[in-house]
Order: sequence, then structure tokens, then C-alpha cells
Amino acid sequence: MPEFTHRPVLLDACIEGLNIRPDGTYLDGTLGRAGHSREIARRLTTGRLICVDRDGAALAAAQERLAPWMERVTLVHSNFDRVEEILRELGLPGVDGMLFDLGVSSPQLDDGSRGFSYLADAPLDMRMDCSEGITAAQVVNAWPQEELRRILFQYGEERYAPQIAAAIVRRRAARPIATTLELVEVVRGAMPAKALKEKQHPAKRTFQAIRIAVNDELASVERMLRGAVPALNRGGRLAVITFHSLEDRIVKTALAGFAKGCTCPPDFPVCVCGKTPDVRLVNKKPILPSPQEVAENPRARSAKLRIAEKLK
Repeated sequence: MPEFTHRPVLLDACIEGLNIRPDGTYLDGTLGRAGHSREIARRLTTGRLICVDRDGAALAAAQERLAPWMERVTLVHSNFDRVEEILRELGLPGVDGMLFDLGVSSPQLDDGSRGFSYLADAPLDMRMDCSEGITAAQVVNAWPQEELRRILFQYGEERYAPQIAAAIVRRRAARPIATTLELVEVVRGAMPAKALKEKQHPAKRTFQAIRIAVNDELASVERMLRGAVPALNRGGRLAVITFHSLEDRIVKTALAGFAKGCTCPPDFPVCVCGKTPDVRLVNKKPILPSPQEVAENPRARSAKLRIAEKLK
């Protein structure tokens, strides 16, 4: 295996934000290339790190990438939205910090055979966990036109969603759309000439939308947040990196809800609900990558980091 050299997104800000204690227990819910996990693990002495990923390939690679610290690392093959169940199965009542780096990981994008990339020809798959779930081919070739339009517009924010959905249905009526470049061809053919001249690849939003649908990503983020905050020990930190507006809106809204205290109507003279905040927002606004980081790693361009601390 080639030496791991990739620097994960917002690494320094994540490590600082987690406020790692050498004897603490931490969870990296999106192991990926183990870049964040390496930096957490190297700071632990008697502590423990739980590394979670849906992708078996990431867990296999972590055996080597985390080799110097494996005595304090536990690898778990699961979806991060099962965080409460994962901790319960491990006999852990709570943790001192959690990190979630959302979206598709670099290895998945770089491995053309996985079907995530619109630049390499491969079977339409896009599953983060290749052992289960529906494939992109099933979505593209079986879902109704209106549902395709909805996910392209909602998940991909694709303004030509109606035209692309209609083109997909026309093409698949003749023969199934089996590969990534076949789908790219359909998308290109459905878009006006002016759209094809834009800097962004014409299929980027379509691929994002289908990938989100295949992996149920947005609902997974909501489930993760509902499970993660209650599982933090007092003073524990939750750090979440998002890469597009839909994810960030979910994270921002959920954390604001956990940070909200009294919910009584404003005209009540005294609080009767008794609700107090569960967390405090460590950063009111999201932490963004520096221009230098974006120059070194263009994939960091849209990243936003939000951090919250458990109060009780």
C-alpha cells in the first residue's frame, strides 16, 4: 500500500476543537483514510478511540494506517447514525468527543470502480457500504421520473432537474443505464449549451443527488445528531464537518435546538417548561478552511466545521 500522505480537511481546527484528553474516550464516526483518527490516537495514552466506517475497505486500510496505536483503537463496521447502539454494544456509557467528517471520502472518489466519480467509467454503484443497500443503477433505472426530479432538485440543487429526469427515463426505456459515463452522456444531452460551458462539471450535481439518495445521507445525519449529543459526557465535544448546504443546514438547526433553553412563549412571566440547554456552541459561525488549505486541497473548499460542547 502506498504511504498515506493525504492531509484531512480542517485537521488542526478539529483537533483543537475536540480538546482531547490523553485518558479520554473518543469516536471518529467517519474513519475514511484515518487522517483525523491518527491525530486523535497519537494524543491518547490510557484513552480509547472508536473508529467507525460503513466502508470495509476503509477499515481494512486502517489496520496499517493506525498500526502504531492499535492497542487503544477499536474498529467498527457500521453506519455512524447508529452511534448510540455502537456505544451500547461496546459497553460505553458515554464518550468525551466525537468527530464526523460527512460526505464521500477521498478513497471512494479516487477509486473509479466504486461509481462515485463522473470522470471515470464504472458500474453505477455509489454505495458507501458495498455489502448492502440499493445501487445507483437501481435508482437511475427503476425510480419514477417524478422521484428522480425531486432528488435531483432537492439533493443536488440541480436547476435542470426536470429535463435530466425526463432524459433518464427516455434513455432507460431503450436500454438500462449501466455505467457512470453513460449517465454523464444522458445528463449532458439534457442540459442547454450555456450550462455545458460552466466551470463546474455538468454531471456533478446529478451524481451528488443520486449518491445522497443511495446512501440515505441526509436522514443519516439527522439520526446521528439525535444519538450523538445524548451520548457525550459532560464537557465532551462534538465536531461535524459538512460539505454542502443541505448537510450544514441540518447540523446548524439540530445544534441550535440542543443549545436552546426555555421554550416557553415570550409572554410567560416565568419559565414553566424547565428546559435548559444541552450544549453550548463553541463557534457561533462555522469554521472555514484557510485559503492555503484550499490551495493545497481543493476538496476542502466547501467545508464547514461546527463544534458544540455538552453541558450536562
